[in-house]
Amino acid sequence: MKKITFFLILFTSNIFLSQELEEFRGVKITDIDSRVMYTDANIAEAMDYLASININAVLVVVLNGGYTQYPSAVMGNLFDGKSIDPEFAGRDPLEKIILEAHRNGIEVYPWFEYGFASFYSGGTAPFGGHILDKYPNWALRTIDGNICTKNGFDWMSAINPDVQDFINSLVIEVIEKYDVDGIEFSDRIPALPVEGGYDSVTVSIYKSEHNGVEPPDNFSDVNWKRWRADKMNQWYHNIREIIKSNSEDIFVASSPSIYPWGYHNYLQDAQTWIDEGIADHFIPQLYRYNLSEYLFELNQAILQTGDKKEILFPGLLLNIGTGSNEYIMSADYLMSAIKANRERGINGEVYFFYEGLRKNNNLIGDLLKSTHYKNPAAIPLRNNNIWRPKAKIVNETDEMASIIGKWDEYKMRGFEGGIFRTNDHAAKKYIGYNFNIEFNANYDLYYYSVPNTNLTDAATYKVYSSIDSTEYVIAQNNMEIKGWQKLESIYLTKGIHKVLTIDNSRVTDEKYLAADAAMLMINRKLSPEVIITDVSDNMAQEEIPRAIQLLQNYPNPFNPTTTIEYTIPFVETEHASMVSIIVYDILGNEIKTLVNKEQPAGVYKIEFDAANLASGIYIYQIKLNDFSDSKKMLLLK
Repeated sequence: MKKITFFLILFTSNIFLSQELEEFRGVKITDIDSRVMYTDANIAEAMDYLASININAVLVVVLNGGYTQYPSAVMGNLFDGKSIDPEFAGRDPLEKIILEAHRNGIEVYPWFEYGFASFYSGGTAPFGGHILDKYPNWALRTIDGNICTKNGFDWMSAINPDVQDFINSLVIEVIEKYDVDGIEFSDRIPALPVEGGYDSVTVSIYKSEHNGVEPPDNFSDVNWKRWRADKMNQWYHNIREIIKSNSEDIFVASSPSIYPWGYHNYLQDAQTWIDEGIADHFIPQLYRYNLSEYLFELNQAILQTGDKKEILFPGLLLNIGTGSNEYIMSADYLMSAIKANRERGINGEVYFFYEGLRKNNNLIGDLLKSTHYKNPAAIPLRNNNIWRPKAKIVNETDEMASIIGKWDEYKMRGFEGGIFRTNDHAAKKYIGYNFNIEFNANYDLYYYSVPNTNLTDAATYKVYSSIDSTEYVIAQNNMEIKGWQKLESIYLTKGIHKVLTIDNSRVTDEKYLAADAAMLMINRKLSPEVIITDVSDNMAQEEIPRAIQLLQNYPNPFNPTTTIEYTIPFVETEHASMVSIIVYDILGNEIKTLVNKEQPAGVYKIEFDAANLASGIYIYQIKLNDFSDSKKMLLLK
């Protein structure tokens, strides 16, 4: 009999006891006074740190200074190829933040920070930036015909249909291109400085609805304010419908200025956004420099939300400015503010901004981890669905990796630790990555790339879904391909599956073949219906048997159906095991073939229906490659 060598493998499940704590713990990531977005390594480190202190959402800037912080076809087409902020040319910071955040189980909310503002001129000409240079009719104008500039920001008209279409196109682009969890609109969207509204487009719309009458010269006229605010409310209704038509699971988050100041100065009608259900999350900017002023605004926000307090997650100002003008929230103030939130039934907060957590050697971040954020929390309002479970990662050194041939450990920095490599091309070299899948879903599969000039340009990667397989030939010596690289989206069913293999079948020169980690993340655009209520890395591990197991059927005796359970362990082979299970009568006559196919490692159950058989003893036999085992069962009618 051929000897079969088995690995001892552990079920490392993500399922654990119910995660009852629900709090929204959001952090804003900006490209001003922060270097997070400027390198992939910075992004990965930041998301790892946020996960370590149990932050569960990031609100990342995607529109700032008249540019997008992701490659935008909309911007490129409208503005002569200016498809991304020049600081990020050749990169996609949003894509990397989504990848690294989701890897850590953190939700991502693209944040349209500039909103309907086109540029920050500081109040000094020239005004409007490249957006209004190209489309001057988009400008919001004051009664004297000048571009409306307030607090240094130059504004587009939020009532102009072309401007609305522009913003809508950016939002649609983001939700269609990326697997996001929400969209965040801030104090400039929807917003319109109360002094504005006298541009020709806005005036024309107003006149068409008021029998040709011009809008009042007094920009603070009550009815004129109401008309402009209502126009923006209608836009907000429309963009919400657009977002929700893409996915009901994408939250619409509003982070306006405090009310009613925001209404009187920027026509932000946050009360209507709450009352009419436009905002899923209400994140008012309670940016105050002392506790007493914060508590006053907090109580006002609670009154504003009324019976919808569950959507309220106050904005806290952690850090702003630099040098002698820098403000950093004190630890005492922060602890008191969160305590006040919880005492009032407020389950979460959003911080402006990330760097405040890391100041003074991570003082604030580490304090949160040791106190209010000691335990992980699920995002509220998702009906107890863990929308972003942490990714599953199998490293080349893990027990879930199946290895054929001798590979050398190499001290070149991989995802965790070093990597494996080999330059032996005479013998078959192979690594298979096996994953324990807890729920049927679509997943994104990644491999971790550590390029080097001494590596092969013909590494064979093979991807296995529950439906088919695909082969890729990848140049491991391409120095531009670093870190996590997506192979494809695949559908996997519950159980233990071989998902990815790497082998040297195409390697012909003296170059090395390298192997590092593989990763699976649920794809929520493709699998929004999957409900995950319990997730962690903390469940007690269960051992998979070293040998094939054929268990006694149950019930036994039976009438007329029974269940047969069997286990296939991992085996050092790149192929799934060929399994057959056949039922015989006591004389050895074949009655029925229950299984006859290749199956990966895992635990299986099959039902046997003996409704057409006579009472008596029957034998069921399993064969796996050269191994066989059998058991008796009794049918009593």
